[in-house]
Amino acid sequence: MNRQYVSSSRIQSVGWENDILELEFKDGAIYHYYNVSESEYRNFINSSSLGSELSRLDKIKDFKRIN
Repeated sequence: MNRQYVSSSRIQSVGWENDILELEFKDGAIYHYYNVSESEYRNFINSSSLGSELSRLDKIKDFKRIN
């Protein structure tokens, strides 16, 4: 999955493919968030605070560390 770098204190890069949102954190951890629609991904990537959006996703989506 291709990821793009983002401006965030915690998140290094973000990617999306086949309803999976992939987040790479600055500490090297990579997480997959499942059942994330393309519009949810666009809302996430365009939000003014990725941290706030991530907190919201943590409450409504299944996720798993993959590395």
